[in-house]
Amino acid sequence: MSAVLSVSRAPSILWILTTQWRAQATGYAGDPNARTPGLDALARASVNYRQAVTPHPFGPFARAALLTGVPCPANGVRDYFDPLPPSARTVAHALNERGYRTAYFGKWHLGRRDPAAPLVGEAHARIVVPPEERAGFSFWEGFESGFLLNDPWLHGSRLPVPTRFPGYQSDVLCTRAAHWLAAAEVSHPEAPWFAVVSLESPHPPYAAPAAGLTPPEPSELVLRDNVPRGGAFETRVRTELSGYYAHIEATDRALTRLVESLRWDTVVVVTSVHGDMHGAHGRLRKGWPHEESVRVPLLVRGAPGPRRAGAVSDEPVSLIDLPAMTLAWSEGLAWRCAQEYAAISMPSVVALPHQCDRLWQGRRSPGHKMVFKADGTPWLDFDLAVDPLELTNKAEGFSVLDS
Repeated sequence: MSAVLSVSRAPSILWILTTQWRAQATGYAGDPNARTPGLDALARASVNYRQAVTPHPFGPFARAALLTGVPCPANGVRDYFDPLPPSARTVAHALNERGYRTAYFGKWHLGRRDPAAPLVGEAHARIVVPPEERAGFSFWEGFESGFLLNDPWLHGSRLPVPTRFPGYQSDVLCTRAAHWLAAAEVSHPEAPWFAVVSLESPHPPYAAPAAGLTPPEPSELVLRDNVPRGGAFETRVRTELSGYYAHIEATDRALTRLVESLRWDTVVVVTSVHGDMHGAHGRLRKGWPHEESVRVPLLVRGAPGPRRAGAVSDEPVSLIDLPAMTLAWSEGLAWRCAQEYAAISMPSVVALPHQCDRLWQGRRSPGHKMVFKADGTPWLDFDLAVDPLELTNKAEGFSVLDS
């Protein structure tokens, strides 16, 4: 049942997107390594969708799906270097039509990129995304990619050419977004806004400085029980996790300041486009169908509906649901998950080191995950209720034709 919100105007809505922040890596989720006091406090004031997944555990695919509400490749993005088609209809288009002011800040990763150019550095960071390719957002200020966690290059509606801004990327983006949103409230107090703040952290390079924070000692980190121990692999995992947790803490501080600057009745969403394996099952990075890669944090504060602050939901929500959720909230309505499981997939193989090496598609509910290879044969079958670390694969002998 939907509940109508009685307010003087439709609610303003903010999405904060991070990159590679897996669901397990927060204090409120029980990670002893994570220093996330801001998110922990936000969780106490939010609905915590603790079963949330990304539809595609890789950046461009997830971003295209969460903006359009359409999975890849149906939304026009199949390959890592495919841009989002200018004709794609997004949540920004729908909210523009409802009288919202729409704005986007930060990492885009859906523009036209040169596959021959280095992925890390200024070549991709300074690519200009033309206005007709900004997915309908009326204000846009960001960067295509580049993985520069410090001193980002920004361009857009008020920056006709890429301009470098000193400081930690999450701090720069959250501060500039906060100033724009505050000005929007003053200049158009009667009009709600919808904004996306897209942060690259805690994505690699993990050794990059994290706003002056000292990374935790690698040897003191607590590893998940599905991470192989010993040798160079464990050393690498611990070293990368040390930087990862420093960037998590730094970004927690930045996004907390942004949230604290908002009106009390703003609907706030905090999530990540995908996770990171960090050694689980002997794997690194993302693209894999395992929990560390596909599960993401999803906190929603202040949305219409009867749920109280601090509620925990085990609904099988996917980031692909965010447009429908947001449109319901814009109309003062509660949103409920109607599906029994979330669809997950990788539409193509990304030829980068350590990423998933095959196409796959699957479905995940809070208690069960089934994953199939591209030819429809079973690959993975986990009883998540009794095996949350996915240590026992029951797929042997199972045929997709029997399902």
